[in-house]
Amino acid sequence: MAFEFHSESFHAELSEATPLEQVLRLRYPGASWSAIRRLVSTGKVAIGERPVAEPRQVVPPGAEVHIRMTTPRPRPGATSGNEQLVFCDRHLVVVRKPGGLSSVEHEDEPTSLQEQVRGWLSERERKPCPPLKVVHRLDKVTSGVMVFARHADIQAALKEQFRAHSTGRYYLAVAQGLVEDCTLVYRLVRNRGDGLRGVTSDPNRGKHSVTHVTQRERLGRCTLVQCRLETGRTHQIRIHLAEIGHPIVGDQVYGRDHRPAIECARTLLHASFLSFSHPVLRQRLSFEDPLPEDFESWLRQERASAPGPSRGHRAAK
Repeated sequence: MAFEFHSESFHAELSEATPLEQVLRLRYPGASWSAIRRLVSTGKVAIGERPVAEPRQVVPPGAEVHIRMTTPRPRPGATSGNEQLVFCDRHLVVVRKPGGLSSVEHEDEPTSLQEQVRGWLSERERKPCPPLKVVHRLDKVTSGVMVFARHADIQAALKEQFRAHSTGRYYLAVAQGLVEDCTLVYRLVRNRGDGLRGVTSDPNRGKHSVTHVTQRERLGRCTLVQCRLETGRTHQIRIHLAEIGHPIVGDQVYGRDHRPAIECARTLLHASFLSFSHPVLRQRLSFEDPLPEDFESWLRQERASAPGPSRGHRAAK
């Protein structure tokens, strides 16, 4: 028999920010995970006055959660920021970035995630949203979770955490060939001699960069790896993996000369995890973004075509 939810409101008595699906499971221990996710995905749950459609949306301690069973299901194809916005308060906003979209406003790009988020916030809060402050960037080809500040002081505080390497950042990538666990250390330069960013052996040039790579799944032609950034240089993961002969599948820049090439319509790099300390609340916030469907679909096809059994996933550390 299906679990029956009822309309109600309650305060989330939490010691730390927690995914909504876990909050609801604690509230309704008799409900299955699938029932809880269906409840959220059909638009029946709101945090404060904001409807939520993503079960992994983070709930801050003390937030009010509303269950409204009479709320109509979202219209198929309706577009809004609900699917992209992960966390939002008056200080900062955490958002999911799709691949192929510029992170920040640029004169050569017709739109950007920064611009779109500002529009969503203006519509939702029913007043003009000031320009969002850039804290960090994801490459245009990269999908995943990132944070914008809403005020200059919050921007400065978050940037300091990135500079001090006190944030937590993990990426998932599919690299060509067999990649074992390793730590990659290089000095990165803007121009390696052909107009592309790259590495140098000159200790007086470039910037120090470190990436910790962990094998997650071994496939027939490639490897799913987790990359933990110790530094955050432009194109760092893409350059590091290409430098050891294992460029990211779909990378048309740093993998263009790799043979044999593995075809993919997108660069298989996803910012899957981000954590930092909220500059005002003084709480550690953590956000994990599942792989997007186009990434997962490519992996399913690769697993199906891989000869022999593939190596199972390792849990992220």
